Amino acid sequence: MDSQDTYWQDRAALEWQVELGVTDAILDAPVDRYALDPVPVRAAPVADVPPPAIARELDPVAIARAAAAAAPDLPALAAAMAAFEHCEIKRGARNAVFADGQPGARVMIVGEAPGREEDRAGKPFVGQAGQMLDRMLAAIDLGRAHENTDRAVYITNVMPWRPPSNRTPDADEIAMMLPFLERHIALADPQIIVLMGNTPCQALLGQTGITALRGTWTEVLGKPCLPMFHPAYLLRNPAAKREAWADLLTLNARLKT
Repeated sequence: MDSQDTYWQDRAALEWQVELGVTDAILDAPVDRYALDPVPVRAAPVADVPPPAIARELDPVAIARAAAAAAPDLPALAAAMAAFEHCEIKRGARNAVFADGQPGARVMIVGEAPGREEDRAGKPFVGQAGQMLDRMLAAIDLGRAHENTDRAVYITNVMPWRPPSNRTPDADEIAMMLPFLERHIALADPQIIVLMGNTPCQALLGQTGITALRGTWTEVLGKPCLPMFHPAYLLRNPAAKREAWADLLTLNARLKT
């Protein structure tokens, strides 16, 4: 074999090793590692070995549940909700929208999420839908600022922040805010809960389809509950006002019993 052949064979072997990922030449001759005497490895004392760090994903629902449970009253709950940093919707909102009306009122209305006007004002139901809600309530002598506490209402939403482009909150977002809503209901302690729209029905009833759910009394957290059309839906579908009026009469009759 001449030197030319040896050159090309060596070069082919080198290229093959490069393709295998070899980057450095350690020795001129190969070493048979199996022929070497094994070197005993001394185990370090257990106390000298720090425990490995275990990466755990944060559970927003568990964090929300702990924060909500720790709130002794409504102002503390509002502060805990405003400080909650695990809902992406918050990052695009101007204000947290907690509640309006009279705490301790017989009727608690739960809506879906703030819109543009609510985001600006920091109060629920102040835009066009809110103005319609006030007219609906006044028709049966209810109101968020009613001088008679027996005819007052208390209003909140499932979501305290305005979703981008007023989109519907998704299931994960609803789940992480549900502990705050449940604690809100417990602290406000209404006699009757009104769920306006699909989102509160999904949150508290685990159901959607407000057209089928509306007008039928059910129970939420041990309290009587009436699903109703959201006022924004009535603005888009005026023909549904007849069903909404029937639901208001049902609510009024329940309050008189």
